[in-house]
Amino acid sequence: MEFKYDVIVIGAGHAGCEAAAAAANLGSKTCLITMDMNKIAQMSCNPAVGGIAKGQIVREVDALGGYMGLVTDRTAIQFRILNRSKGPAMWSPRAQCDRNKFIWAWREILENIPNLHIWQDTVREILVENGEVTGLVTLWGVTFRAKCIVLTAGTFLNGLMHVGRTILPGGRMAEPASYELTESIAKHGIAYGRMKTGTPVRIDGRSVHYEEMEIQEGEADFHKFSFMNTGVRHLKQLSCWTCFTNEEAHGVLCKGLSDSPLFNGQIQSIGPRYCPSIETKIVTFPDKPQHQLFLEPEGETTQELYLNGFSSSLPMDIQIAALKKIPAFRDLVIYRPGYAIEYDFFDPTQLKHSLETKKIKNLFFAGQVNGTTGYEEAAGQGIIAGINAHINCHGGEPFTLARDEAYIGVLIDDLVTKGVDEPYRMFTSRAEYRILLRMDDADMRLTEKSWKLGLAKEDRYKLLTEKREAVNHIINFTREYSIKPALINPVLEQLGTTSLRHGCKLIDLINRPQVTIENIAEHVNSFKRELDKLSDRKEEIIEAAEILIKYEGYIGRERIIADKLGRLESIKIKGKFDYASIQSLSTEARQKLEKIDPETIAQASRIPGVSPSDINVLLVLCGR
Repeated sequence: MEFKYDVIVIGAGHAGCEAAAAAANLGSKTCLITMDMNKIAQMSCNPAVGGIAKGQIVREVDALGGYMGLVTDRTAIQFRILNRSKGPAMWSPRAQCDRNKFIWAWREILENIPNLHIWQDTVREILVENGEVTGLVTLWGVTFRAKCIVLTAGTFLNGLMHVGRTILPGGRMAEPASYELTESIAKHGIAYGRMKTGTPVRIDGRSVHYEEMEIQEGEADFHKFSFMNTGVRHLKQLSCWTCFTNEEAHGVLCKGLSDSPLFNGQIQSIGPRYCPSIETKIVTFPDKPQHQLFLEPEGETTQELYLNGFSSSLPMDIQIAALKKIPAFRDLVIYRPGYAIEYDFFDPTQLKHSLETKKIKNLFFAGQVNGTTGYEEAAGQGIIAGINAHINCHGGEPFTLARDEAYIGVLIDDLVTKGVDEPYRMFTSRAEYRILLRMDDADMRLTEKSWKLGLAKEDRYKLLTEKREAVNHIINFTREYSIKPALINPVLEQLGTTSLRHGCKLIDLINRPQVTIENIAEHVNSFKRELDKLSDRKEEIIEAAEILIKYEGYIGRERIIADKLGRLESIKIKGKFDYASIQSLSTEARQKLEKIDPETIAQASRIPGVSPSDINVLLVLCGR
C-alpha cells in the first residue's frame, strides 16, 4: 500500500503537533504519523508548560498561529507569572496542566484541521534518492511518498530506560522505542550521538501528609498564554506544595549510588546540567543538607502527583526508602518510580536555520532529536520546521527568525551555530536582547509576519491591530496631557514619591517607579475615561503600554545595538570561501567555519572558537 503527501511529520509530540498543524494550515496535504494516537502531545515529564524563558517561547508560538498556548489555557489547573520581582524582560508565564485533558484538547484540534491526516504506525526507514528525501516505510510495510518530511521523534530513537541496574528498551514508560530509523538517516552522512534525561517518581496523593508541606497557590489575574480572546480559567484551579529533602534521605540515597546508572558506568551519554537528578545533586553538593521539592498535581480529578526536583534512576527501593525519610512522605505510596532514558539525537550544526538538514534536501529535524530538552523548545522548533516544509513544497523564501525577533530565533541560531554538548534548555540569559523579547509583546513582534505567510488568520491579525492602536492611543494621551501640581501632589505624597513644583506631562509621572497607569488614572478623570473605553482586554493593553512607557530608554538603546549588529547579518558568506585555504585565519576558526559553513558574517561571529580577528579577516576578504 502507498500513500502520497506534501508533508509528513514523524512523531506527535509537542514539536510534531505544531509542525503538522502549521504545514496543514498553510495548505499542504499533511500526514502526522504517531505510534499511539492516545498519546498525542503527551507530557512525558512534568505536566506543566512555560517557566523562565520557556513561557516566552509559548507566547511566540501562539503569536505565530500555533496551538500550545491555546491548549495550555484550556487545560491549566494552576497559572503563575514567575519573576514578578524583576523587570518585564524576566517575567515568564507558567501553567500546571491536566495531563490527560491536554492530550485530548490537542487531538480534537488536529483531527479537525483541513488537509491533515493522522496515521498510527512506527516509521522504520527514510527513503532518499539523489540526496533528496522521497518518502518513508513503516513497520506495517506501508510506503508513504512525500515532498518533505519533518522528524520529531523525541526520546524514541533507540530509547533505553534505566531504573537501578534494570535496563528496558522503550521511548517512554510502557511505550516501545523506535529502531532502524536512526541508522537509515545516518547512512547518508548525518552524524548522531546519545543523550540522557530523567523523570521523577509519581506519587499517590492519598498517602501524602500535606500538613508537613507549604502550600503554593496559583494566580487568578488576566494573564494567560494565548493572545486570542478565549477566556482565562476553564478548569478548577489547584494548589501545589513544597518541602525539602533532609540528611536522612540523603544518607539512604548515598547507599544506592553503587547501583546508580549515572555513577556505575551503565549510562555514558550526556545528561541535562540544568535539571539534575537527585543523586547528582547530593554528589555535586555534598555539603548541602537539603534540596527543595515541589509536589504538583497531574490533573483536575486524579490523585497522581508529580515530585518536581526528585528526578532519579536509582533502584526503586532506594527511591522509596529515601522519600519515606521526609515527614510529608512517611506513608508514601507511588504509582511508578523515576527512571532515566537514553536516546539518539542528531548534531544540530548539520541543519540550516530553516531546520532543513544540509545533507538531505527536504528533510527537517525538530525537537529533542536536535539535542534540546523541554516541551516549549520542541514546539518552537516544530512550528518553524512545519512552516518551512510547506514553503519547500510550494515555493518561497525560507522563514527564519533573528535573535532580536524571538526566543525561537535565539534557540535555533544557538543550535545550528554552536551545537550542543548537553541537552539544550532555554534561559533568558541566552538572549542578548531580552528587553526586546518580552512575554507581553510576542504578538507585536511576530503575528504580522505570520499573517503575511498565511498562518495567522484574520481574527488573530485583527486582535493585534486593535491592541496596537489602543496601546499607541494610551501612550500618545500621556505624552500630550499636562498635569498641574495642585491636582496631583496629594496623590504623589500618598504614593510616596516627590511632589511637583511645576506642571508636567502625564508620561513623566508614569515613568516614576511608584506610579502606574491604573493608580494615577483613579485621580485623573479624563485619563480614566480613556481607559474605560478599552476593550475586554483592558488589563493586557494597559500592561503593554506601561512597559513601553517605563522602559522606553532601555528598549530604544537595545534596538540601536541590535540594528548595528544586524548589519553583519546582511553580509552573506555562505559558499564564498574555501576556509581551509585561508592561512590568516586561526586553525580552530578554519575548522569551525568549514564545519558550520555560516550563512552570514554575523553567524560566523557567534561560532565558538572564531575570534574577532578572524571576523576582521573575513570582512577584509569581503571588501569591507
